[in-house]
Amino acid sequence: MNGQTVLTAKDLTRHYAVSRGTFQSDATLQALAGASFTLQRGKTLAVVGESGCGKSTLARLVTMIEPPTSGALQIGKDDIASASPQSLRDLRPKVQIVFQNPYGSLNPRQRIGAALEEPLLVNTSMGKAERRDKALEMIDNVGLRPEHYDRYPHMFSGGQRQRIAIARALMLDPDILVLDEPVSALDLSIQAQVLNLLTELQQRLDLAYLFISHDLSVVRHIADDVMVMYLGRPVEQGPAKSVFANPRHPYTRALLSATPVADPTRVSERIVLKGELPSPIDPPQGCPFNPRCSLVRDQCRSVRPELEPIADVTVACHVVAEE
Repeated sequence: MNGQTVLTAKDLTRHYAVSRGTFQSDATLQALAGASFTLQRGKTLAVVGESGCGKSTLARLVTMIEPPTSGALQIGKDDIASASPQSLRDLRPKVQIVFQNPYGSLNPRQRIGAALEEPLLVNTSMGKAERRDKALEMIDNVGLRPEHYDRYPHMFSGGQRQRIAIARALMLDPDILVLDEPVSALDLSIQAQVLNLLTELQQRLDLAYLFISHDLSVVRHIADDVMVMYLGRPVEQGPAKSVFANPRHPYTRALLSATPVADPTRVSERIVLKGELPSPIDPPQGCPFNPRCSLVRDQCRSVRPELEPIADVTVACHVVAEE
């Protein structure tokens, strides 16, 4: 049912212990430092930000590859943090992932038909003929031909390989697809074809998408909602139309200013961020964006801002909240 909530995350964190040498205690790397969001059937939530902001870590938590350090992650009515091993096995087919690299996500020694049938072989009791029929049906659904069933990955282009990866992710009839930079390795014309395919499949199968990307020009066309992350934390969340039309957080403005727009009459001012992304091992005190922010005030250096509702979005910024 379109609009039904299929996943709820609240204050998700993921920390890693990092060795600092023989005579020092381990440091804590805060890859994800508190993310809250919901996913709904038939909708796409895009997660955007620089490399190192926690996007891929979030993908690993949602797909249950890794457990959260703290926080709640609920799929339907089941909480992953307290789920038993058997419950996790039952939940994993509901969330599938499509990886960034179509060349590295397929086994070069395995025929496409076998790759598609493998999830069914591991997770279901389907017979050989039934698995083959399901694989052929999915090959057709992603725009490939039946004769592709017996071919190897090296016989396909990058766009075709990504279609195969999408087909494999759909073999277990999931509710949620995590799309981790699914078109960034493809040519522009092929990107459009794959994005159109994803949109068509979402409408037909009523899927919820968690779309992870650094390319805001892609996000602008596919996302219903956007979550902008910086150093493991969301700094702005809301409907995609509102975020793109009126970005409020200074980091969101900087990201959007770097996005090319196909309009020769439009004059845009490029906002160049100074410095590098701080280390998640030793994040800045106060607002994590304060060392690079042009609007920084004394309060920003001492007090971390929480997400506050402003119109139909939420923003974590002292300056924006005051304005």
